Amino acid sequence: MFNIPTALTWFRIALIPILVAVYYLPDSWMAPALRNWLGAGIFVMAALTDWLDGYLARALGLTSRFGAFLDPVADKLIVAAALILLVDLDRAPAYLAIIIIGREITISALREWMAQLGETRSVAVATIGKIKTAAQMVAITALLLFEPVIPKISTPHVGLIALWVAALLTLWSMFHYLRLAAPYFKK
Repeated sequence: MFNIPTALTWFRIALIPILVAVYYLPDSWMAPALRNWLGAGIFVMAALTDWLDGYLARALGLTSRFGAFLDPVADKLIVAAALILLVDLDRAPAYLAIIIIGREITISALREWMAQLGETRSVAVATIGKIKTAAQMVAITALLLFEPVIPKISTPHVGLIALWVAALLTLWSMFHYLRLAAPYFKK
């Protein structure tokens, strides 16, 4: 089913190669500071479309099984692409990216398995997952930007601290979801 929320999700997926390409343009095409602002802006746009597509789907009654499948896939793709990009740019440690991406794969697989059991509500998105996502968005945006925004506050340091917070919340939320699913492991 093609509708505005689904189109926004596809748009978010289409932003991924654009985001990555921005950081590999030659300096003669784009100054590094402009590259950072543009890249961070693209990522923020993707984050806003994530919120908007969900809001519109619910408000307009346009939710669908395909949209419910595609939306988290788009989220995980852009986060994974941004984290890999940040590792390649030497702005984020690989081990934090591995923790976050590994958790996303694990919980996606867990949710798929629970859906097969008819128990999707058992691992529905919890508040800790939403806080983790917010920390990720702040971290990735700050690390993509990498430019001073507020005097005497280092954007890279804010981004790295937020990435550590996101990684810790990532582990906490993963164990939370695994604990909820634990009774079904024996079945």
